[in-house]
Amino acid sequence: MDRMLYVAMSGAKETLRAQAVNNHNLANASTTGFRADLAAFQSRAVDGSGYASRVYTQSASTGWDHKQGAMLTSGRDLDIAVNGPGWIAVQGADGKEAYTRAGDLQVDATGQLTTGTGHPVLGDGGPIVIPPYSSIFFAADGSISIVAQGQTPQTTSTIGRVKLVNPPNDQIDRGDDGLFRMKDGSNPPADAAVQIGSGVLESSNVNAAEAMVNMIELARHFEMQVKAIRTAEENATAAQQLMRLG
Repeated sequence: MDRMLYVAMSGAKETLRAQAVNNHNLANASTTGFRADLAAFQSRAVDGSGYASRVYTQSASTGWDHKQGAMLTSGRDLDIAVNGPGWIAVQGADGKEAYTRAGDLQVDATGQLTTGTGHPVLGDGGPIVIPPYSSIFFAADGSISIVAQGQTPQTTSTIGRVKLVNPPNDQIDRGDDGLFRMKDGSNPPADAAVQIGSGVLESSNVNAAEAMVNMIELARHFEMQVKAIRTAEENATAAQQLMRLG
């Protein structure tokens, strides 16, 4: 009986955990450049002095989905998207270098170029500051050109370049702030092969329809586990009654 309870109890608990991951992905189905989390169920042996045949279920993270999201044309001058493999370097809240695919950039009140969530975008020499401008353009290699306020289009000048990197996917991981970082804490060099598009945004790579179907399946799995727990209780009650009759 306890074997059945182990499986059902841990299955219900881990199903809820998998549901949380799926709901997090679904909530970010419209987040620019978002990469879906992946999770899978595993069976684990119960440690300790009990029976060796006892196992429990565990929902474990298997990383994140590497697929690229769709490219959406916005026409906005400050929108950029990495075309193919690669990342945009930004400065995290801890002051260290981190990476994102979200290219919905903005210029704050101090002239600093930031992501839509406020993280400073890094260039060759650190955070990028944009002088007052009348127009701005991002080249495919990340170079930033502007026409300064009061100047004519013939006076375009390049004022910096967005740092673009392309470390192997298995060497980076997502932090609690949604930014990716190197697992060993290093900063990869800029990669000239990484290209960006201007006036476009990369969508989330979450398939909302698949996430909805997964949510329904996980809900059914949870109901099945709860039903198994109730069945175990009913079986135990029936066994106790038989023992009293004996």
